[in-house]
Amino acid sequence: MKENLIKTEMNVNNEKISVMRIGNEEYISLTDLAKYANPTDPSGVIRNWMSNKNSFEFYSLWEELNNENFNSVESHRIKIEEVGYNRFTMTPSRWKKDFNAIGIIPSSGKYSAGTFAHSDIALEFASWLSPEFKLYLIKEFERLKRNEAYQEKIDWNASRILSKANYKIHTDAIKKSIVPNLVTDNQKKHAYSTEADLLNVALFGMTAKEWKDKNSGLKGNQRDYADIRQLLVLCNLENINAVMINDKIAQPTRLEKLNKIAIEQLKILENDENLTKLKTTEFIKIENK
Repeated sequence: MKENLIKTEMNVNNEKISVMRIGNEEYISLTDLAKYANPTDPSGVIRNWMSNKNSFEFYSLWEELNNENFNSVESHRIKIEEVGYNRFTMTPSRWKKDFNAIGIIPSSGKYSAGTFAHSDIALEFASWLSPEFKLYLIKEFERLKRNEAYQEKIDWNASRILSKANYKIHTDAIKKSIVPNLVTDNQKKHAYSTEADLLNVALFGMTAKEWKDKNSGLKGNQRDYADIRQLLVLCNLENINAVMINDKIAQPTRLEKLNKIAIEQLKILENDENLTKLKTTEFIKIENK
């Protein structure tokens, strides 16, 4: 899930509200929303809302409509036996653990601690807190979804996931066509990193180590800092290289071909109207040595 997650913030009536995009859905921090009512005990506010009969009927119905793995049998049982009585208490962790719920998520991440809920549920929670606050939240949430920078994050994340999926195709080709022909364990060990660097040089003009030496203060690798054009081209290069590996084409020839393809595709994408607002890509031609 972490790879498919985007984190951002909204400012709702001077309250900072965290938002996580998981897959194609936005989850809003109930913890941040609850601080509007009680800054010192937001968990208590969430617990009180979840223990309310009308609230339970809403978020349990949401699960039935949107979650095929939801434990509806147990939900209906407690609706009859517990909900509406003073003894009934529901918490985010109990809801997720006992009912396999996905609409309300307790999170303990470093940058996403607290309780998050799908936007449908979060808006209902905000309405319970204050109809006025809900209107502010709707306004800012719609503004966020129209925000170009946020949409760029979504597009970049989708391309990064696609690139990682294509990585499996690439490594399978290496495993099938290159590794069996290597003699020593050391050669086999470095086969994958060597081919990964072939793509790095073809697209970025430098190996992973060269990039790291040049950017020692940054975490991750150059692929984590690539723009969407570069990620899209990388996906294509991985597929093309996998085909050439299976066709037994020598590495120097593959590097030359991949670099030419990278330059051509980056230039094409540079003029794509759907990508014009993203960072300009630098074209790097590899000189034959």
